[in-house]
Parts: sequence; C-alpha cells; structure tokens
Amino acid sequence: MLAALARANYSEPTPVQSGIIPHALEGLDVLGQARTGTGKTAAFAIPIIETVKHGGKGAPPAALVLVPTRELAVQVKDEFEKLAHGSRLTSVPIYGGKPIKSQIAKLVRGADIIIGTPGRVIDLIGRGALDLRSIEIVVLDEADRMLDIGFRPDIEKILRRCPKDRQTLLLSATVAPPVERLARTYMYEPEVMDFSPKTKAVDTIDQYYFTVDQEKKFDLLVALLKRENPEQAIVFCRTKRGTEKIHRRLSKHFHDTDMMHGDMAQGARDRVMKAFRAGKVQILVATDVVGRGIDVSGISHIINFDIPQSSDDYVHRVGRTGRMGREGIAYTFVTTEEGAELTRIEILINRLLKRDEIEGFATVATVVPTSRQSTNAAEKSASDAEAEAEQPKRPAASPPGRRAPKRHRRAL
Repeated sequence: MLAALARANYSEPTPVQSGIIPHALEGLDVLGQARTGTGKTAAFAIPIIETVKHGGKGAPPAALVLVPTRELAVQVKDEFEKLAHGSRLTSVPIYGGKPIKSQIAKLVRGADIIIGTPGRVIDLIGRGALDLRSIEIVVLDEADRMLDIGFRPDIEKILRRCPKDRQTLLLSATVAPPVERLARTYMYEPEVMDFSPKTKAVDTIDQYYFTVDQEKKFDLLVALLKRENPEQAIVFCRTKRGTEKIHRRLSKHFHDTDMMHGDMAQGARDRVMKAFRAGKVQILVATDVVGRGIDVSGISHIINFDIPQSSDDYVHRVGRTGRMGREGIAYTFVTTEEGAELTRIEILINRLLKRDEIEGFATVATVVPTSRQSTNAAEKSASDAEAEAEQPKRPAASPPGRRAPKRHRRAL
C-alpha cells in the first residue's frame, strides 16, 4: 500500500482520509459528511484494499461500492486500480449504457470489488449473475445524490441482500433526513464524522457574476474565454439542446472543445471524459451530468452559461474547480430577470459574488423606484448599486385573501 501511495504521489492524507481510514480499518461503520474533491474516494478505497483478500478465479465479490452515476463508477474504479497496484485484487465497474453480457463475463471470471450504479446492480442480481452473500464491506458514495434521483428502493433491496454483519461506510455531501433514515435503518452504531466547511463554498474558489442580456451571452462567453485562457474549463448549460448549440458555435472559435450530456451514448461519454482527464479537451460544454463527483484536477475555470435551477446545483458545479485545495475561479452569467436566483445562491453559500465586467457587455437593468432608494447615486456604495441593478421586478398584487409571495432583494 505504501508503494502504491508513493507511486500515486500521495504524500500526506487529507483531513477526510485522516478521519475515516483509522475507523474503517477497525471495522466500524462510518457516516461521513464530506464534499467531493476532499479525497474521500481514497478514504474508503484504502481500507477496502487493506481488508479484503483476493478471492481467486470465479470467487464472489467481497466489497461493493454504490455510486449515483456511470462517470463516477469509472472514476472510482480507476482510483481502486491505482491504489491496488501491486496487489492481486480485481475491481469491476458495472453500470447501464454498456453491454450487460461483457459485465457478466467479468463477474464470472471473478471480482473482489464491485463498483456500480444501483439500477445495474439490481439487474445483475435479478439475472443471478451477482451474488452478494460474501460481501464484507458496502460503501454508499454520494448517498444524498443517489436518494435525490430515486435510487432509494434499489439501495434498500441491495442492502437487504448483503450479510447483516457487514461493514457499511456512507459518504454524503449533505446529511438530510432521508440520508439519516437510511443510516439508522442499515448501519450499526456508525461513527458520525463531519468534514464539511461551515459555508457551502470553498475559500479557494473566486466567484464572480456578469449581468448580461440574453442575446449577448454567447459573445460574452467567447470574450471571457479569450480573456482568461483557462487551463481547462467547464461551461455549464441548463438543457441538452442548449449544450449542443453552444458547443457547435464555440467549436468555431476554440479547437479543443467537446460536449457532454445525458442523451449521449455511454461510449461517447466515456471517450469525452477520458480526453478531458488527459488534457486533450480544454473546454467542455456540459449539462449537470458532470456537476457531481467528477474529479479532474486540471479544471481552472467554471462558467455557468445558464444559472442553475437549484442553488445546490450551483455548489456542485462550482466544486468541479478548486479541487484538493487548489485555487479555482467561477463565473456565472445572470440576466436582469434572474436577480432572485442569484440572491438564493448567495444566501446558501453565505457570500456575495463579486461583479465582473468586460467592455461592451455592460447591462443596466430597469429598476422600479422605491422610497428607500437614494436620489444621489454618488452617495451609494458599490454593493448598493449592484443590488439595485439586479433587483427583480415587483410582482403583481395578489388577489384578495391570498398572501403575497415573498420577495428577495438582490444582495440584501
């Protein structure tokens, strides 16, 4: 293990690894709250590799790692291979979008560690190709995300098929009530460890926003990329069609550009991620399919071309940069109608985004005057001016008997 760690250039453990590994090596159940990018994959991979014995040809698996997405399954498998270098342990990723026959063939040959998405694991159990009766350790990675996308019934079926005396490690960015209920039901006196920062955005990421007209967003994107010349960047769009359109237009300006969204064939998604990790793709245009759990250390910039629908999605998008304590930078494009969305993000991360501008793209919003607004603009602070520029339009009066909706004023 020490030789594998040295080969992987892992010299010092992260706080997550220092906290989880000793408890996991003792065989205790662990409920760990930690964001992606903190080294949590190695925090559960190292104890598994140290604990599990090689089963030989045709032996059933001894460890099972459940993950929410196909990309994360591949990433976790790569980490296991790196850390198990020199040992005889075998790990097999199983997920949808790939031929199930080839995955069954790998299981027949024998696999010590299974890394899979819940849906495909259930499918293989139903076909009699996957036997969980010898499982010693189960890991639920990104547990909150798996519950968010509806995997709870599958997870519970899988856990019920594993031995009751197994060890369970549950890792989650947030410990919401559904995660707590899962832990109470399927874990034995877990060690609860919280490695989350007090705020939801890491200090190593500089976060900015641009106020821009909808029709000028693409031109602003091109100007920003030329100004920043990022080492690697992800441009997040809200829709699959929007992703394709922006990628098509952006490819005319930048050569090393690719895209990724949920409707692409799994083989194509794997090729894109492999090229991105290898540094052959400088700009990746994507939907939130890569907003969680993807660890590419070279990402220097995140650009939210479309402001995310949920404030939590913003946190996960921005978390793709600033990995493992590195510095990163994030930009968010905000139209004049989206001031309330920006305010919700700032409330969640307990931090104001700084305003940035590029010459020729300044936007001034139409503001409904209020009695609190000063008539002397020179006396206003810069933050007050930004607050007015982003203030959403006053909603229409509510019908009698109905309570008026809450309004959020930008930056207050």
